[in-house]
Amino acid sequence: MQSIVESDLGTPQPSAGTGTVTLSIDGQEVSVPEGTSVMRAAALLGSKIPKLCATDQLQAFGSCRLCLVQIEGMKGLPASCTTPVAQGMKVTTQNPQIANIRRGVMELYISDHPLDCLTCPANGHCELQDMAGVVGLREVRYGYEGANHLAAEKDTSNPYFTFDASKCIVCSRCVRACDEQQGTLALTIQNRGFDSKVAASQNVSFMDSECVSCGACVQACPTATLSEKTLIDMGQAEHSVTTTCAYCGVGCSFRAEMKGEEVVRMVPNKDGHANHGHSCVKGRFAIGYATHSDRILKPMIRAKITDAWQEVSWEEAIAHAAGELKRIQAKYGRNSIGGITSSRCTNEETYVVQKLVRAGFGNNNVDTCARVCHSPTGYGLKNTLGESAGTQNFDSVMQADVIFVIGANPTDGHPVFASQMKRRLREGAGLIVADPRRIDLVRTPRVAANHHLKLRPGTNVALINSLAHVVVTEGLVKEDFVRERCEVDSFELWREFVAQARNSPEAMETVTGVPAAEVRAAARLYANAKNGAIYYGLGVTEHSQGSTMVMGIANLAMATGNNGREGVGVNPLRGQNNVQGSCDMGSFPHEFPGYRHVSNDAVRKLFEGAWGVGLQDEPGLRIPNMFEAALDGEFKGLYIEGEDIAQSDPNTQHVTAALTSMECIIVQDLFLNESAKFAHVFLPGSSFLEKDGTFTNAERRISRVRKVMKPKSGYADWEITQLLAQAVGYPMNYAHPSEIMDEIARLTPTFTGVSYERLDQLGSIQWPCNAEHPDGTPTMHVGSFVRGKGKFLLTEYVPTSEKVNGKFPLILTTGRILSQYNVGAQTRRTENVRWHDEDRVEIHPHDAEERGISEGDWVGIASRAGDTVLRARVTERVQPGVIYTTFHFPESGANVITTDNSDWATNCPEYKVTAVQATRVSQPSEWQRRFREFTETQENLVKLAQEEAGK
Repeated sequence: MQSIVESDLGTPQPSAGTGTVTLSIDGQEVSVPEGTSVMRAAALLGSKIPKLCATDQLQAFGSCRLCLVQIEGMKGLPASCTTPVAQGMKVTTQNPQIANIRRGVMELYISDHPLDCLTCPANGHCELQDMAGVVGLREVRYGYEGANHLAAEKDTSNPYFTFDASKCIVCSRCVRACDEQQGTLALTIQNRGFDSKVAASQNVSFMDSECVSCGACVQACPTATLSEKTLIDMGQAEHSVTTTCAYCGVGCSFRAEMKGEEVVRMVPNKDGHANHGHSCVKGRFAIGYATHSDRILKPMIRAKITDAWQEVSWEEAIAHAAGELKRIQAKYGRNSIGGITSSRCTNEETYVVQKLVRAGFGNNNVDTCARVCHSPTGYGLKNTLGESAGTQNFDSVMQADVIFVIGANPTDGHPVFASQMKRRLREGAGLIVADPRRIDLVRTPRVAANHHLKLRPGTNVALINSLAHVVVTEGLVKEDFVRERCEVDSFELWREFVAQARNSPEAMETVTGVPAAEVRAAARLYANAKNGAIYYGLGVTEHSQGSTMVMGIANLAMATGNNGREGVGVNPLRGQNNVQGSCDMGSFPHEFPGYRHVSNDAVRKLFEGAWGVGLQDEPGLRIPNMFEAALDGEFKGLYIEGEDIAQSDPNTQHVTAALTSMECIIVQDLFLNESAKFAHVFLPGSSFLEKDGTFTNAERRISRVRKVMKPKSGYADWEITQLLAQAVGYPMNYAHPSEIMDEIARLTPTFTGVSYERLDQLGSIQWPCNAEHPDGTPTMHVGSFVRGKGKFLLTEYVPTSEKVNGKFPLILTTGRILSQYNVGAQTRRTENVRWHDEDRVEIHPHDAEERGISEGDWVGIASRAGDTVLRARVTERVQPGVIYTTFHFPESGANVITTDNSDWATNCPEYKVTAVQATRVSQPSEWQRRFREFTETQENLVKLAQEEAGK
């Protein structure tokens, strides 16, 4: 168990690469890096100078006047937080004069502060209270008769924290945290002198302000002015456990502060290598789903989906599931069943699922939800650079001179990394955004894109080719880099291809809709940068040419020499917490762990020797192939761990038809999700708070997930899979997830040096981790590419087959929103619904006016696949001819209208391009009516089972 109090050295560590300074503090010598503050130097020596406005998470401010010190040869008493050290400096941190001044300052603070310490939620962990004791304040000479702020109104509007202005000491830490860490600039100090106060936006409530509820202000507050409501309700925690967030691919480290097995609050870990003590509204606050009453905690079985569920013991459920799988294989053949892993599960859980399928089921019919998001990343980067992953760590962005964001919305999808990116942009880095929609990064406080390439959905490859055309025809290629690091023959073919006039910005302008001059200017900005970094998301991969576009991005980075050092690279922003890990662990039907093909005899023999069974050398079925085989009557059994294909996969009616045609669907999850409504066996899973394991984030960073409470259903997910494996006749006998990781390390070259012991020592590890890189690899492709020489591949633009016409004149594209996560199963069961309680369709005012649609109207959206109804949001964020929606609520039916068009190489669905028509309507769609009836029926069948079991 860990302490719940983190050390604070008062001011941030200075930038690396400076010299060393030696000084004397209270007669003791100390050597520190040049640029260190006197306060930090003293703290490193073990001398804690009193402070209130200072914290090592924020730049020094020097307003509280508690940290005054005496420096020989310097007039007055300077603030130690804002005074840098100097060679030979002699500092005195305590003498009678300093002590008297500090007590006087503290006396003034306390004279305008409620003396309710015994009932205050910060009691025992309040810096104001601590400092009063440190400076020896024993009495306050000033009464409360004069003007004060004790009756200031409390703001409780935010669902997660309160703002009690009566306790505010106006230290500005909350304001600075919002500015420096988050970059939203939602808070300010209003007025001057006695009238100074913290205000949200234009003096409105926190809920109505621009505040994004990241919690930085709460964490920075030295008093109880900003307090989590859980802390107010539950009191102070007793211990903490460090774990990793289970939301997006940033992989933030948190300290779960606990009372017994109850989480009091989640506090971002200052030592977290991915987040450095920052967080977002989801990771910090939206964990209520883990204890939500909707969770199903007992195994259930049924014969048909029209039957009521029957609660059974774990033994009966596992035996029934295994018996059904064996029956199906005996009747329909070895290849008639398969499994699907989830990017929400740990590496260890994913590994044992794919092992169960390959060794226990005897086939390679295993796939993962990465199929529908980042499979083109794996294909494109593997074939160009040699490794199926991003090239940098997140901190690398602080060295970038030009940042190119393509098809990603970091402030909504990866908010903690976006905050770091915005810090670099505020320092002066250039920004190019390629997106059909105006994302927040295009213009946000103190940040504005140099170029917004507002391309038409589906024309990514045309755009990347036109950018490359400018690079090669204007002499912007880094010839030395290409000649030394890349296959010259492939480069010459590529150069000749992109130099063709048909790939010029002028020729492509009618295709992309982006003015040629804008493309040329953006290409020059990126190519001429000392360090140019590309960050991309699902707006790149979820297209019929997703793999082609990834290769195009890699081509551009290689041609401009932007690989193999800090501040550059090709950086996919992974959507879910373990998308990278689920791919690393061998979840694709054609690859063993470590991206090695199943047809490779040597690799297959390695796994056969370790697993003690013969393995198939032919790739198995991808998820779309499973659906087709199911509809053809050849695929009858499916084990799904933690994934909701009935909501997340495209062409929902096609998916549900396939699920309906199967004889045994086993769903292992927390809730009765959309897929579970078609299941015959439900195995209750565990949340990230109930399991040990690891996640691998978007920067290849492997981080520990640590159990803070016992699994509420009795088993962690890896244990359930192990029980199922044993029941189908394949022995698995792990005692702890660390043993699974040890096996992964033995069999996977990039994980050779990874173990729980090593992770505990280092905090996290970025693979590859092996003899050559014992501490991991922050930057890939240094000196040479993983494949040896970088390979340029031709990227011919092929228009999508999904065309607009008179019947379907608009293009629908999809994305995420900050407060919700993926299919919403987690976030919809938290107070995050206060910000976003339904999916809406964004439509340009011109298109809305043509159709008689106003803000808030119901809009029918019809495509070639189906139709649904959403409420309208009329906005110029989208361009004419394009509409946009999110997909967090199952009743919205966003994937009812997306088609089964997919990437040519990986079958990643083309979510970003669907031809549709939008019309004003007055009632839900027929599909939505059927959906509600079906959902009500399925929920009632669960209630019947629970009532029967409770008798």
